[in-house]
Amino acid sequence: MTETTLTQDATVILERAHFQQLLDALLQSGYRVIGPTIEDRAIVYESLSSVEDLPIGWKDQQEGGTFRLEKRKDQALFGYTLGPQTWKKHLYPPNVTLWQAKRENGSFKITPPEEDRQPLAFIGVRACELSAIAIQDKIFLESEFKDPIYQQNREGLFIVAVNCVEAGGTCFCASMETGPKASTGFDLALTEVIDGEKHYFVVNIGSARGLDVIKAITVRTPEAGEVEAAEARIAEASQNMGRTLETEGLRDLLFRNIENPRWEAVADRCLTCGNCTLVCPTCFCATIEDVTDLTGQHAERTRRWDSCFTMDFSYIHGGSVRYSSRARYRQWMMHKLASWVDQFGTFGCVGCGRCITWCPVAIDITEEANIIRQGDVAKTKEA
Repeated sequence: MTETTLTQDATVILERAHFQQLLDALLQSGYRVIGPTIEDRAIVYESLSSVEDLPIGWKDQQEGGTFRLEKRKDQALFGYTLGPQTWKKHLYPPNVTLWQAKRENGSFKITPPEEDRQPLAFIGVRACELSAIAIQDKIFLESEFKDPIYQQNREGLFIVAVNCVEAGGTCFCASMETGPKASTGFDLALTEVIDGEKHYFVVNIGSARGLDVIKAITVRTPEAGEVEAAEARIAEASQNMGRTLETEGLRDLLFRNIENPRWEAVADRCLTCGNCTLVCPTCFCATIEDVTDLTGQHAERTRRWDSCFTMDFSYIHGGSVRYSSRARYRQWMMHKLASWVDQFGTFGCVGCGRCITWCPVAIDITEEANIIRQGDVAKTKEA
């Protein structure tokens, strides 16, 4: 395909044999390329330099409290759904030094942290994760007080989305209207198709930067049925979600059931370990720590991820506001599905299912919401 036939809204075909060209084009443009790879028997998002770094030929099996990687029968590059890590790790780092101070000549000198100005390129961003990034953009960039660390990492970010052609066992993005197809927020969106000996990617160009990258690699015009084959696989994934969540009236349902006995039942299982918040792509709770060395000559302030499940998170003078596991689980779930709507105009859940997969006791947010709906106090009063 010649450059003159390429436009920003074009759809082209990238053959598997030419996929390395995409990585090379991004690397040569100065990006630090981050994408899925395998580490400690899980999918993680780390730096990539070669297509061989991708989890080629691997898939994941996920259920409540269960994650396993298994070999596929083909050599799909993106044949998995999601791992425990989210892109939040690279945009809103789990541990960051805010400043350091050192005594000098009877005073002290503040030293800001070193900044890495290399722009990031994410490869393999799923539709639900695009929605999560959009939510965090609203939190960190669209309020009166912008987060400078998030802003620095977000600026210049190049996103290569990958549409899901298979649904995971705990996915419910279709219920949240966040997937499985990426509709916005990407520079390029890929749909992987393997059909016998054919292995290609249908590429949708979403920005001028995406168009520039596509012009630097070998692509071709789609042949008859290739785009339709990709769309059929996405539609099949939408119909085969591992979970569903009824969102109609959900905010009001939870607010009027704040004393529902189900909160106590789920609290009996909850370990308040915070796993659900750590793997969640939208959770943003953090704490600030100040430390000094034994000599008193050096001090620093750091920010690290925290969780509403920890006792100290809601601690004020006199004790913790949410001292029981019942109160902490209720706070988390109601924030995700109710009060988040009041704060930011959207749910705080994108249906990725990670909180279900990585909960040690397999607590399922979709199940809990459904049980509360069945035992709605409004229905009880009517009866």
